[in-house]
Amino acid sequence: MAFNHLPAAMHDALGPLSVTPVTHSVPMAKNFRPRRPPESGETRPSPGTVLDRLAAGAGRAARITHTEHLPPRPGRHAVWPDRIRPEVINAIQSAGAEHPWAHQAAAAEHALDGESVVIATGTASGKSLAYLAPVLTALLDGSEAPNGRGATALYLAPTKALAADQCRAVKELAAPLGNRVRPAVYDGDTPFEEREWVRQYASYVLTNPDMLHRGILPSHPRWSSFLRALRYVVVDECHTYRGVFGSHVAQVLRRLRRICARYGANPVFLLASATAAEPSVAARRLTGLPVAEVSDDASPRGELVFALWEPPLTELHGEKGAPVRRTATAETADLLTDLTVQGVRTVAFVRSRRSAELISVIAKERLAEVDSALPGRVAAYRGGYLPEERRALERALHSGELLGLAATTALELGVDVAGLDAVLIAGYPGTRASLWQQAGRAGRSGRGALAVLIARDDPLDTFLVHHPEALFRQPVESTVLDPDNPYVLAPHLCAAASELPLTDSDLALFGPAARGLMPQLESAGLLRRRSSGWHWTRRERAVDMTDIRGEGGRPVQIVEEATGRLLGTVEESAAHTSVHEGAVHLHQGRTYLVRRLELDDPHGPVALVEAAVPPYSTTARDTTSIAVLETDREVPWGEGRLCFGSVEVTNQVVSFLRRKLITGEVLGETKLDLPARTLRTRAVWWTVTEGQLDAARINPEQLGGALHAAEHASIGMLPLFATCDRWDIGGVSVPLHPDTLLPTVFVYDGHPGGAGFAERAFHTARAWLTATREAIAVCECDAGCPSCIQSPKCGNGNEPLHKRGAVRLLTELLREAADTPGPEAMADPEQAGFHQAAGSGESGDPERTAGPGEPAKAAEAAEAERAKAPDPEAPEAPGGPPGPPGI
Repeated sequence: MAFNHLPAAMHDALGPLSVTPVTHSVPMAKNFRPRRPPESGETRPSPGTVLDRLAAGAGRAARITHTEHLPPRPGRHAVWPDRIRPEVINAIQSAGAEHPWAHQAAAAEHALDGESVVIATGTASGKSLAYLAPVLTALLDGSEAPNGRGATALYLAPTKALAADQCRAVKELAAPLGNRVRPAVYDGDTPFEEREWVRQYASYVLTNPDMLHRGILPSHPRWSSFLRALRYVVVDECHTYRGVFGSHVAQVLRRLRRICARYGANPVFLLASATAAEPSVAARRLTGLPVAEVSDDASPRGELVFALWEPPLTELHGEKGAPVRRTATAETADLLTDLTVQGVRTVAFVRSRRSAELISVIAKERLAEVDSALPGRVAAYRGGYLPEERRALERALHSGELLGLAATTALELGVDVAGLDAVLIAGYPGTRASLWQQAGRAGRSGRGALAVLIARDDPLDTFLVHHPEALFRQPVESTVLDPDNPYVLAPHLCAAASELPLTDSDLALFGPAARGLMPQLESAGLLRRRSSGWHWTRRERAVDMTDIRGEGGRPVQIVEEATGRLLGTVEESAAHTSVHEGAVHLHQGRTYLVRRLELDDPHGPVALVEAAVPPYSTTARDTTSIAVLETDREVPWGEGRLCFGSVEVTNQVVSFLRRKLITGEVLGETKLDLPARTLRTRAVWWTVTEGQLDAARINPEQLGGALHAAEHASIGMLPLFATCDRWDIGGVSVPLHPDTLLPTVFVYDGHPGGAGFAERAFHTARAWLTATREAIAVCECDAGCPSCIQSPKCGNGNEPLHKRGAVRLLTELLREAADTPGPEAMADPEQAGFHQAAGSGESGDPERTAGPGEPAKAAEAAEAERAKAPDPEAPEAPGGPPGPPGI
């Protein structure tokens, strides 16, 4: 498994947080707020000027903690390989690219030589052209075959938006080539009457891994002519295939290779990635093939001004009297408003669907006070919209009709939004790779661009805006995925057997863990061995055993009760937290209240809503307990222990809070009666003994609070050590756990079977927990705040918490901490066991604790600390009608 090995002494800078703002070197301009945006023909202001104007308001300059300047960079040209057809070169030149950049020519050379290759260069560096040149050449060669389709190519994108955008770009580029190149999108939005044409006649099919998994591979006989001629497989934005999702996609690609071999094809894989550490290693793990690497970016780059922005403290007080900062949502809405008024084309990236809607609503209201025409030039974009809504927004953004867009990560991945001047990032997106991917959406035509990271009131965000070296002086992360995860591998072995009987020779393709799983699948009655191999035994489709995005279940349709109008969808795994009875649901600026959630409706799960204008938002709270199933590794830390293994997490949504808009003030709590859900996953945990507690001066009254505070902070800091998001992981802290019989803190992967994050935490535990201790110790608050140990969604109301106790406890724990062995020493992943309900369970990351004196089985503290709650967001889950669920 590939991990993000951070350099030694990365956290030497964890000194006291600086409170002195570092502003742009140019003196701040006076307040500038024109009545309406400049006309399109006017000269665009420089990124520094735009930032000066943003900082000119009252108290604004002090919110900028750091400004990073990336100077412009010239490009390096090369020539296309002579095997690229002249017609293709002419088409590329007609599109405005007279000569290729050096990395484009190098990648094309590998492809023409029949070598799989990953292009890992910066945003807007021309990766698409690098793989399209050899692909279009092959398709032209194939058009000369008797059937006109002697060569085909398959394009895979993580989102439908990106596939649609790429199809438009390919059609424009290939227009001079006539009908010899026939691109077509094949996904859940493709009308059924068009699908047969795509199967029979398209030479370049653009789809997503979900449709390949559920639609194309199970129906491979209908795709035989396409697969028989398959020359290239393009895997775009391959750095997004990490964790459980990436592990599923890796197995889907192995199934594709197996089916292609059945038809006599051996396609070359062309992968494109944002800059990543060890891209060839990650690409090889994803495809199962040797992959060459092209990572020397030769493209030119315009100036980038990147500001770190910390919202100010308000006069409000939160739980236990802690100071409260202005929310990143409110701050981003203000900045988006100001940039729109200036005529600066901007995308604001946010972490949740609800935040995207809320920022759009606030910005529209404030823009209406400036010019009645401006609100129509701002919108929200997120997953869960109907297909026609998404396509309309993409067209409006591309044409320039929209000046401002509040978007989730559904728009992060490669969609060509040329012409953007600025990007706002509301909260650290979890990885440096994603941060640069979002920042790179602006300035795509070589122009200067502004990027602003607005910190949430969160330990990691606070740390980063005061320690810019952690963002700007560190390499991007490696991609973590584990194709051998038995929870992932087992259902794909079943799917492969249903497509073609599995033979002994096939098993090597699926990895070393495959052979050991076959007896379990046979004993479970899923596969049966005959002379021709293993066969699928069930009547239902094997591909329906798993949702490769880990969401599980059918999408819940959100329906307006009075009219029956379908508003959108949400994943069933997130329904308990986002569309429970009484939840506030936002859709394109309109507010609805959920009246009923009916998951067992015979026509499919549905949430019935009605239009309303409540003066509050809602946040779900849940409870969690955890049981140790198996301990794979254990190392002594003095008297205590650091462990890694398999656990079962039981979670139940029990209530929801009503909070005032903008301020987040809690108005009340309402109980809910929803069923519990279970999750089998991987966890790291540590224990302390009575002797260690005595040495740390932790008495029984302080123990629960010290453990709880250490748990919150450690979850907040783990994304610096593992390629994860805070909302990919969960935690539980228990003063006396029944399985360890000691005070214990657990941190677990929020995905069935695990995702590699807890394993990474185990291997970097000493550095990770040292950084956690320092982050708590240097925070200037007295008793704990959202910047160190508090969480605004804690199911226990951040009670108990003991800041000083957490520092003393971690100090004592780390006193005799030893380095843990590397990943190569880990136990076989089969030890996790195979849970047939792969894809079920909560895909979230509640942070938990149990108060002193509670029974062990009620160690269910609860923090619904997840990005998928109260309003989940995955990279545009390509679900919704038409098409099978999850596609």
